Amino acid sequence: MNDMNAQRDAVAATPMMAQYLEIKAAHPGCLLFYRMGDFYELFFADAEAASRVLGIALTKRGRHLGEEIPMCGVPIHSSDQYLERLIRAGHRVAICEQLEDPAEAKKRGAKSVVRRDVIRLITPGTLTEDTLLKSAKNNFIASLARIKADASLALAFADISSGEFVVIPVSGDRLAAELAALEPGEIIYPDGLAEPNLVFQLEATGAALTPLAASRFDSTAAEKRLKDHFGVSALDGFGAFTRAEVASLGTLLDYVLLTQVGRVPVLRAPRREEPSDRMIIDQATRTNLELTKSLAGETGTSLLSILDRTVTAAGARLLTRRLASPLTDPQAISSRLDSVSFFVEARDLRESARKELRQFPDIERALSRLALGRGGPRDLASLCAGLQAAEVLNERLRQPQGFSALSAELTQAEAVLSDRPAVLLADLAAVLGEDLPLNARDGGFVKEGYSQELDDHRRLRDETKQVIAQLQADYAGETGIKSLKIKHNNVLGYFIEVTAQNAAPLQAPPHNAKFFHRQTIASAVRFVTQELSTLEERIASAANRALALELEIFERLTEAVKAQSHRLSAMAEAIATIDVASALAELAARRNYVRPAVDRSLRIDIAQGRHPVVEAMLVQKAETPFVANDCRLSSDDKRIWLLTGPNMAGKSTFLRQNALIVIMAQMGSFVPARSAHLGIVDRLFSRVGAADDLARGRSTFMVEMVETAAILNQATERSFVILDEIGRGTATFDGLSIAWAAVEHLHEVNRSRALFATHYHELTALAGRLTGVANATVKVREWQGDVVFLHEVVAGVADRSYGIQVAKLAGLPAPVITRAAEVLALLEKKDEPGAGADSLFADLPLFSVARPRSASPAVAAEPTALETRLAEIVPDDLSPRDALALLYELRAMLKRSPQ
Repeated sequence: MNDMNAQRDAVAATPMMAQYLEIKAAHPGCLLFYRMGDFYELFFADAEAASRVLGIALTKRGRHLGEEIPMCGVPIHSSDQYLERLIRAGHRVAICEQLEDPAEAKKRGAKSVVRRDVIRLITPGTLTEDTLLKSAKNNFIASLARIKADASLALAFADISSGEFVVIPVSGDRLAAELAALEPGEIIYPDGLAEPNLVFQLEATGAALTPLAASRFDSTAAEKRLKDHFGVSALDGFGAFTRAEVASLGTLLDYVLLTQVGRVPVLRAPRREEPSDRMIIDQATRTNLELTKSLAGETGTSLLSILDRTVTAAGARLLTRRLASPLTDPQAISSRLDSVSFFVEARDLRESARKELRQFPDIERALSRLALGRGGPRDLASLCAGLQAAEVLNERLRQPQGFSALSAELTQAEAVLSDRPAVLLADLAAVLGEDLPLNARDGGFVKEGYSQELDDHRRLRDETKQVIAQLQADYAGETGIKSLKIKHNNVLGYFIEVTAQNAAPLQAPPHNAKFFHRQTIASAVRFVTQELSTLEERIASAANRALALELEIFERLTEAVKAQSHRLSAMAEAIATIDVASALAELAARRNYVRPAVDRSLRIDIAQGRHPVVEAMLVQKAETPFVANDCRLSSDDKRIWLLTGPNMAGKSTFLRQNALIVIMAQMGSFVPARSAHLGIVDRLFSRVGAADDLARGRSTFMVEMVETAAILNQATERSFVILDEIGRGTATFDGLSIAWAAVEHLHEVNRSRALFATHYHELTALAGRLTGVANATVKVREWQGDVVFLHEVVAGVADRSYGIQVAKLAGLPAPVITRAAEVLALLEKKDEPGAGADSLFADLPLFSVARPRSASPAVAAEPTALETRLAEIVPDDLSPRDALALLYELRAMLKRSPQ
């Protein structure tokens, strides 16, 4: 609703509804969680939308402008689970809290409304609650900024739950790949972004999109905002940022602060990353290679599931980020590999370090919640436990071990752990008890003995029952009324209750001078005494004062934590680094992985490589060991392998395993092979599998061609390309022609290292004509009519595709298999696929027995023109182009010949 409508409706509304409408009008586009007692209530269209998503009852509450008001609500104590469902459904939620006690509102008049206001906007990219986040995955919010003057683009991203704050310069053709690596929960961008292609790339991520006014991306205002927030006079100390980068960073910071409504999250100083420092992997390739989830959407069979042996949440997030963005700098990769090597050699230290790492809570997210005012005593305890564990781990890393020294990366991490805030640790350890509440307002988290004043108030509060019981016994003895009870309720407070029959003595001298009548109900009469009222005040004061003292201590500790936020963030990074290195070392030791050699050559030389996921699955099921295979590509020799062989023989597995080995090596992991020497890959491309895109009107073949076009237009000599069955989605000759031309383009123009799997055996002729192409095949063996897959890749060419044998293994009915064999036998006698259809129907009647053969001897016929032409052909003298032309010539002759 617009402002005028909101004002008109507010005038006609009840005081409470007028307040609701005013707050709602200030937060358009958000579902308003309006606090009423122990519930968050939603009204009007918000209620209708929430009831649909949450599956909760839609009720009514009063009338407004002559119509009933739709309403639904969720309990505050379980609101997180409802928020999660609303956020996943794409909604944003404004949390409107009561800012005063209802008793205070009543003092202003009977019709006064409790003061309320929005304390936070919850959006998909600004979540901090553990219940709404995945511990092993970052929740990034991204900001895309564009400067029209120079058409520059920049992408900033942050995770307010862990403190990351980074910016990357991007180009239009790299944006989609960068977003695929981040998987942001939310993206903000300038409203009215002119380039449809950019908007399409944003929409394709599936993230929540938040367009903002273009004026909010002003680089000058953004620069001032960044300087003010980080308390610096210039941004040069953080990096040399362009105007687009400053705009994206500053606007993102502004949006985050807006959603937190005055709360300031812990964000590290902005860091600039160069796109050239990381391997580019587009979304299609990530999906095909099943990096973080399988094609079926499962995570248990992804590469990440095999690699992840981390034991801390921060380590799991770092491993995921490294897998998403492998490096392209051999020196940086080597530094990571040095860390893994150290822990591979130092087995005992690795085991003890991992034991200590298991004690580390998620201090990054605990720190974030405390900074935003959403933390509790358990978050303080997490920081305390983390600091204590860091002290032990640091001592283990500093001890002489009798093997190679710490790597540069681990040395830096150890130095960070040495710089722990010891005073903060001592304070936290002295204050915090053992059985901690979730919220500070519940009290009871400060150790007994820490504060004498607090202990005194607690003692009075906790001894209430004993004091009241003693006073009740005294009054019963004094009056002779054994059934006399002292009770409590929220209206009267403490009172003395006797039955109606026993009330008379208390209302007569001498007891009426001490016992004052307060209330008569159907079954009892209630009294108070001055002594009881005084005790009640002392008890109430003691409880309130005890809680107030604890809250003061909590706030002091929170401020101390915030003052050390940068050191704590650095410590969390160090812990994550150690965790990832030791986890990858554990994996390498258990799976017999080796350290790869990574340099700036153009080689891919993998000896006895294995698919990490398939191998792990085979081990888990105790099945036949994985068959290892070599892959040797080089710009100086054969940089493209044409791989032939039947389906089910393992061609796709071979393609994928080499791509995964490259990714693992460049992320800084050991690899499943006997040895591996890899030249840096700048971009990894994969065209494997078949899928359509019906939402965009693309058939399976169109998707295949779009992905192939992206590869041929973008691959460089440093790229690694794996292609599986290009051209299979169209007619045979069309598909063969496309595949043929694609291989030639990869060889002559892209000059990329590539593995090209195909069923077009005609392509194998290219190995004799293109110097950089070699043939390879997957060995099979036939046994008694069945095919046995050996999964061994060797030099050479497959003799046939064994499709019918694979169909038999798949369980096609026996009559279908028999029929297919008959058709294949006849087709193989034909001059070209698809020729002589009428003859084929005659030779293979569908429902009749085979025709008897004539007893008369066959009479030799004169050779036809087609047969004469075929006899003249010398295949070895034909170029690929001549062979294709000859096929068309023969086809034309066949059509002209008599049937």
